[in-house]
Amino acid sequence: MIMVVAAVLTGCGGPPQAAQPAAGGAVTATNCGIEVSVPGPPQRIYAAFQPAIEMVHALGVGDRVVGTAFLDAQVLPEYADAQAGVEYLPQLPSREALLATSPDFVVSGYNGLFAESGAETIGTRASLRELGVQSWIFGPLCPSADGLSDEAIDPASVTMENVYTDVRELGRLFGVDERAGALVAEMQARIAAVQQRVAGAPRVRVAVVAPQDDGTFRVAGGRDFATRILEIAGAENVFADLTTRRNVPVGAEEIIARDPDVILTSTCCDGSYKVADAEPDAERIRTHPALAGVSAVREGRVHGFLFADRAAGVRVPRAAEMVADLAHPDRR
Repeated sequence: MIMVVAAVLTGCGGPPQAAQPAAGGAVTATNCGIEVSVPGPPQRIYAAFQPAIEMVHALGVGDRVVGTAFLDAQVLPEYADAQAGVEYLPQLPSREALLATSPDFVVSGYNGLFAESGAETIGTRASLRELGVQSWIFGPLCPSADGLSDEAIDPASVTMENVYTDVRELGRLFGVDERAGALVAEMQARIAAVQQRVAGAPRVRVAVVAPQDDGTFRVAGGRDFATRILEIAGAENVFADLTTRRNVPVGAEEIIARDPDVILTSTCCDGSYKVADAEPDAERIRTHPALAGVSAVREGRVHGFLFADRAAGVRVPRAAEMVADLAHPDRR
């Protein structure tokens, strides 16, 4: 298996090579309960949000990308050259601006892009399909119906298997099945290695926290993929029971009551960000007077972490490796 993966993927040390689309006819897949059909591999792909942008590069279809928008942080190093070669907007496009690129396929890392209303939306998936534009939302972010957003996510769908399904099905739609299969195999191997490393260790209680300007916080709740990443890394989300939305507003008193062993920040959203840029958020938490007695603060276990690294997508193995290092430093 390792030889097969190496033959198709360049690995973390080098840029992805363009994948050649397989010959063939129409392909149909189902995504979030919506049938997605293409007459052949899409040739004008638009990718919105970090997970989708990195996915198209991981699948080697960057040469077919007509536009990208909204990075939360720098793309992974192996995709930097590919991303530098495509059009990029730091903010999401309007519907008109997106359609001006004449896309035949739009892939989004988050569901808000297709909401019926809101600052992020370009319109529902049905409205795009009427124009001949097919679309895809990452499976762990599926709303219960077209046009809905985070509040409509089924927590049971927030799984690693749905990430693998995204890779396989997008690979099939894009005509790069072999590359997609190799990518899944590589991801599975890395995740298995993390799970083996932390096997038998006590689960570390972790909170993923974003300090807000008004002195409150937002935490990753049970609907957020951070919960799965923590589980892979031998930890548990102390806010997993909060499932009304992915990002849940809380006060300092709620963090105190949950008393996490480790706090990770959720630093966002700038396409130039690296992990080092999360340090100011970590320091705000460390020096917050109300949090001085929290175990993570007392024990020096507040760490800078990027919002991009809590997302469903090709980053999951890397994120799980980092969290395992922080949660279980004795098992590095």
